[in-house]
Amino acid sequence: MLEQKYSCIVCGIDEVGRGPLAGPVVASCVYIPEPVRRKRFLREINDSKQVAAPKREALYDNIREHCHYGLGVVSSEEIDSLNIHHATLLAMRRAYEGLHEDFGIKPQVALVDGKFKPQLSCECEAVTKGDSISISIAAASIFAKVTRDRMMARLHEEYPHYGWERNAGYGTPEHLEGIKIYGITPYHRRSFAPVREALGA
Repeated sequence: MLEQKYSCIVCGIDEVGRGPLAGPVVASCVYIPEPVRRKRFLREINDSKQVAAPKREALYDNIREHCHYGLGVVSSEEIDSLNIHHATLLAMRRAYEGLHEDFGIKPQVALVDGKFKPQLSCECEAVTKGDSISISIAAASIFAKVTRDRMMARLHEEYPHYGWERNAGYGTPEHLEGIKIYGITPYHRRSFAPVREALGA
């Protein structure tokens, strides 16, 4: 794993929710303490998209119990104001800061999934396909995915016509049909083309 390159505190950062038409973008920052790295559940951690939902839920609980983590959430309103690229970097920064605020952990190196790096108060390395070569990034991927899916399931209870508990706000046929019939909600991203077009119509 990539963490083995470093002899200091290393965290992994990943985000979920760049593409949906509704809901926040969520990032997670995870630090796996040295004694935890020998635990069995870490062998099952992978990119969240490669892990079935029931397994993701179980791994989320393991990460929450044994690791240190921070979460960064950027709302749909902030996404519309900043654009999705800058909103994603802001979510990552909030997640990193949350790790320090909630656990007192200040990593010397942050491994960030993707090509772009947020501005952090430590060394930052952008890692393409990082969730396949960094256990910390993969853990952050799962933690962010489960967190956001649960948020969208709660929003579905408030606005049940878009299938958010199944599609997590992505532009599926069910979601687009819901927009066509019921219009948009305060959680829709007005800067995204299908929503913008619905507003224009």
